[in-house]
This record gives sequence, C-alpha cells and structure tokens, in this order.
Amino acid sequence: MNYLRFVPVFFVLAIVSGCHDSCCPPAVEAPTAPPARADAVVPKAADEPKGPLPNGAVDKDGFKTTFAMDEKNLATAGRNRYFVLYPGYELVLEGKEDGEPTRLTITVLKETKKIGNIETRVVEEKEVAIATGKVKENSRNYFAIDKTTRGIYYFGEDVGGAWTHGENGARYGLMMPGTAKAGDKYYQEVAKNAQDRAENLSVSETVTTPDGTFQNCLKIEETSPLEPKNKEHKWYAPDIGLCKEGDLVLVKHGMKK
Repeated sequence: MNYLRFVPVFFVLAIVSGCHDSCCPPAVEAPTAPPARADAVVPKAADEPKGPLPNGAVDKDGFKTTFAMDEKNLATAGRNRYFVLYPGYELVLEGKEDGEPTRLTITVLKETKKIGNIETRVVEEKEVAIATGKVKENSRNYFAIDKTTRGIYYFGEDVGGAWTHGENGARYGLMMPGTAKAGDKYYQEVAKNAQDRAENLSVSETVTTPDGTFQNCLKIEETSPLEPKNKEHKWYAPDIGLCKEGDLVLVKHGMKK
C-alpha cells in the first residue's frame, strides 16, 4: 500500500499543533457509497515479486502475521493517535522521489467497499509529478477501524501489487496499532505478491515540515521479505497522520473543502 505503502507503510491530541475537533469530527460510521470506479484501478505489474505466505503467528524475523479482531466491531470511520480515517480528511506531501519533484495526496474518500462481510473505507493515494502534472500512481486502499482497540486494519488495495483479503489466500494486515509502542513488529499486508511489514522504531521523534514542527512522532521502518534489500522510513504525527515519507514532507493537512 501506499498509505502504508513502501514508501512503502495510513492520528488524539498531543502537544502537536495539528488536527483539532474542527477538522476531525467525532467518530461515526459513514453510509455505504457506490462501488469504486473501475477507471481508478491500476493494473498489476507483470514483474512484481511473489513468495509464499508467512506461516504461524510470527515470521522468522519476529513480525506478527495474524491479528485477532471481531468483524462486527469494525467501523469505516474513526481515528487513533497516528491515523485518521474520517471521510474528507486529506494529507498532502511534497518532495523528490527518484530525483523528481513529486506530490503525494492521500484522501479518505466518502466511498466504502465491502470485502467479504466487512465494510471498509476507501483511501486514495495519488502521486503526481509536480513539473508535468502526470499521475505517476493512483491507488485505492481499503481500511477499517476496531471501535474498541482503535487498531486500523488493512484489507487490500487496487494498484500494482493488487491484493484483497480473502482472495488467493490473502488476509488482512495491521496498518496502525491502536496503541503504538516502540519495538512493535507487524505485517501490514499478507498476500503472495504484497508483504509489507512495519517495525515501530520510536514514538518520540520530532519532525519539521512546511506544515509545522511535530513532536512525539512515530517512526516506522517498512520492509518486505519479497524485497529484502529495500527499506523505507515513515513518520506519523499525533492527531495528524503521515508527516514524512522518505524525502516527501507534509505541506498541508485537514478536511478537504
């Protein structure tokens, strides 16, 4: 995923100036919207890596692969300390990616999508080349939040490396724990062609961006057994969400007008 994309690995008031009640309303479930547009799906790359699904409760590196949750206790809107899942909430990050000035816009859409018996929230991630306006990637990701633990679960994505919980052995992962602690290690995606996993390195980072300086940020390292040489780091600001991803930094956040 790209909200948790390798990039590649999608919030509770802290000492950060950020999203207040005016931009993040109380948690409520939003009504089901029409099915996702077919033209928003990016075909899967033919040369993407694949591998066997991890077995057992944890893999050989200590990353948790299975997660207990009650489907009936899931909602399509809410937030935890580092992840906002309210329809209309948007993050905009800018910087260089592979040497090219790039804008990443992450939008929590009003749309929902049913995966099996689970209603999920659609989150769009769009990467655009700033100089030309060309869309580099546009993905749709599917999340739900546990109303008790506030954990955010990840049920699939439509983009290169597409996968869906319940299809071809794929199963949901944990996008963001309800209570993030340094040292936590968990799979965000559990599919043959998508196995992003995250390790929480710190919950006391300070990150300065054009949108402000944020304290007590969560720093995550994302890896994958499918691409063992690759590592990516992401930072999440309390009550805001993703504020830095590689060289991309937050320039704007809030409810989309």
